[in-house]
Amino acid sequence: MAREIIHTSKAPEAIGTYSQAVKVGDVVYMSGQIPLVPETMTVIEGDFSTQVRRVFDNLSAVAEAAGGNLQNIVKLNIFLTDLSHFGTVNEVMAEYFQQPYPARAAIGVASLPKEVPVEMDAIMDLSA
Repeated sequence: MAREIIHTSKAPEAIGTYSQAVKVGDVVYMSGQIPLVPETMTVIEGDFSTQVRRVFDNLSAVAEAAGGNLQNIVKLNIFLTDLSHFGTVNEVMAEYFQQPYPARAAIGVASLPKEVPVEMDAIMDLSA
């Protein structure tokens, strides 16, 4: 199957040697998103929930560029530098997702790019 590279100006440009997403058939592998504002490539100002919303907005923009939306996500990985924010992630995620929710992992990490507190990547299935 051919690979299609997904790119949108509505999400942050890649800050390394990767694509925003890669589509193979009906499956889209979405690279990690951090709370960067696409227009300025700077970390959004605000509290943790504001940063989580920015990450979901970035994932949503990539999902739409691939022909889907957040409801097409079947697997979501959340990387947190402080696992005490887990509850806040759940609260914000409920604003963006409806049941059935995707499979998910929340992983505590020592640090993330640009010293942000959260990063998320996802796998999306467009066949459903």
